[in-house]
Amino acid sequence: MPHPASAPVPLADPALAARAAAPRLRASWRRSQDYGLTPDEVIPVFTGTVDTGSLLYECAHRVLTDLQATIADEPVSLMVADPGGLVLARLGDDPGMRRSLDRVHLAPGFSYNERNAGTNGLGLSLADRAPSLVRAQDHYCAELRGYTCAAAPVVEPVTGELAGSINLTTWSATGSELLLGLAQAAASATSALMLVRSGGRVLPPAPRGEVFHVVGGPWAGGDGDACVSAGWRAAVEEAATALTAGRVVAVVGEAGAGKATLAATARRRLPGRPRLLHARAPERGDVAAWLELWTPELHDAGTCVIVSGLAGLPAWAADELGQTLGSVRRAAGPQPFVLSAPGYAALPAPLAALVDTVVQTPPLRHRTDDVLTLVQAFARAERHRAVTVTARAARALTAYSWPGNVRQLRRVVREAVSRADVVDVQHLAAEVLDSGSRALSRLERLERDEIVRCLTAPGTTVTRAAEELGIGRATLYRKIAQYKITVPPRSAG
Repeated sequence: MPHPASAPVPLADPALAARAAAPRLRASWRRSQDYGLTPDEVIPVFTGTVDTGSLLYECAHRVLTDLQATIADEPVSLMVADPGGLVLARLGDDPGMRRSLDRVHLAPGFSYNERNAGTNGLGLSLADRAPSLVRAQDHYCAELRGYTCAAAPVVEPVTGELAGSINLTTWSATGSELLLGLAQAAASATSALMLVRSGGRVLPPAPRGEVFHVVGGPWAGGDGDACVSAGWRAAVEEAATALTAGRVVAVVGEAGAGKATLAATARRRLPGRPRLLHARAPERGDVAAWLELWTPELHDAGTCVIVSGLAGLPAWAADELGQTLGSVRRAAGPQPFVLSAPGYAALPAPLAALVDTVVQTPPLRHRTDDVLTLVQAFARAERHRAVTVTARAARALTAYSWPGNVRQLRRVVREAVSRADVVDVQHLAAEVLDSGSRALSRLERLERDEIVRCLTAPGTTVTRAAEELGIGRATLYRKIAQYKITVPPRSAG
């Protein structure tokens, strides 16, 4: 039976219930109450172990040390915490501030996330993934109301994931907006230093929130599905059965495995052929505008929305979306939405509570039968006709492990068919013939790609490739082993 929609539970603390506050703060107070925390005292969790060798710790400690030197006479304590809210380091020269923070356990080794310490600057910055200023009476626990806390999340510069938070705490009487500006500057400087120390790799642009109409696309085969493997078909059938029964379904799996496609395929098996929308949450940006763009569609009986990118939603947005989705659950028949995430545990709690059935999307490495059918589907989408794939290329494609799943396969096929009408191994990306897992430097990638180019040229042998590269056969064999390159059969010798 569908879960009934529920209104937010009123705040039990009269002092908080009577206060006017921003929606983000009120949502945080409600979450703190739902966690079972008492507003009388703060009891953070102590772990006793702090990772002082992490890149976050090293970079943040350097940045905060420099910042402390510029505000040495101010009663400000500077802290860095990991993504779970565990305080890794605390800097500050004011003895009164140090003693006071020790009494409330705002110190290294203690977890100050929202679940353990209630509404506070550090915890709110992690929950909402946004800069947060929590003044005196804004704290959920009374013991913290003598402080003003400003915190800003630190973004891991290579992956774009949440790396931790920088928190600045001072007495409530001396707090100001300037504190939040300092926290944001320190968080940005930490992220920048992490980028330099991680090798200078450039962060790819964060995905923007999107809402688009789902059509057949390059996956569509004769029956609307180009995948033929038993694992894929079983997962689609499981999702379709759950949707028919009126259950809320969460489709989970690795990045690029085709979670949204599986959800769309399963939903199309039901009568009615609904209009399908895919709403993908932004990693950073205007989440409120994204929600406003597509949530009205949930009230259209002829529309089903596949919602993805939920793992990174700010806590306030997850609360709001959970209430919205809960209110549109229907008494019977297919639900107007399907959730998608890397795993059930990645779903925010308000959304996880709505899920009745979890369907696992099998990764492409477990669906070898799908590789060549998808190759032809992607080739037709790119060239608008069938493309020939040689037996050598087919063997290489099916032997590869596809760590990037279907998304990676689509890219490889598009690149290959843009260069040739008959796809052979020399047209495939070098990564397909490289089974190594170690991250290569730029020079190593160039060397590997040149070796692959020479080895995959028609009629080439290892001897000829070594001559073209200007190295000995023994050296080439050593390089082949080093880069774990799969030598095409005709190239051996």
